[in-house]
Amino acid sequence: MPRDDWLLGRDRRSEAAERIYAAAADLIATRGYDAFTIDALAASVHCSPATIYRHAGGKAVIRDAVVAIQAARIVDATREAITGLAGPDRVVTATLVALQRLQADPLAQLMRSVHTTPVSEWITTSPIVTGFAAEMLGDDNADPLAAQWLIRVFLALWCWPLKDPVAQRTMVQRFLGPPYNDH
Repeated sequence: MPRDDWLLGRDRRSEAAERIYAAAADLIATRGYDAFTIDALAASVHCSPATIYRHAGGKAVIRDAVVAIQAARIVDATREAITGLAGPDRVVTATLVALQRLQADPLAQLMRSVHTTPVSEWITTSPIVTGFAAEMLGDDNADPLAAQWLIRVFLALWCWPLKDPVAQRTMVQRFLGPPYNDH
């Protein structure tokens, strides 16, 4: 095996995908999505474009994977914050923690700006997103319309956040929490 093998001594498939996604996230965050190309990505991980396609797919597939990886980090932090909470406290805490993480993530901000409309329709119909919204609401609230409403409120706050974090917290507590007092 050549000494300059970029995956020497590791599980080639998973290691290749991890390195490709990490490099893609870095390129997208530093150069922007429009400037992100498979050739630039291949150069940054020192492989051929064919290797990128074989291990990770094309530009859209890589974008979706990078978004999913970033989202998983936000979801994990949110899950930790809402452990043991119920009702309005659960919904408000989940919303505020997820918003704070998302608003602070430069890659998330860049990905939001990729679209000509503020949010793609796939977000509101994604089983992963709707599942997480249902989880934020808690086991005692299995209302799919409530999950869709929460997604839309969250997306509005992400796309058009209040500049004052105290006002944003107050607004979420005042208007998002009370509907869940009965659940």
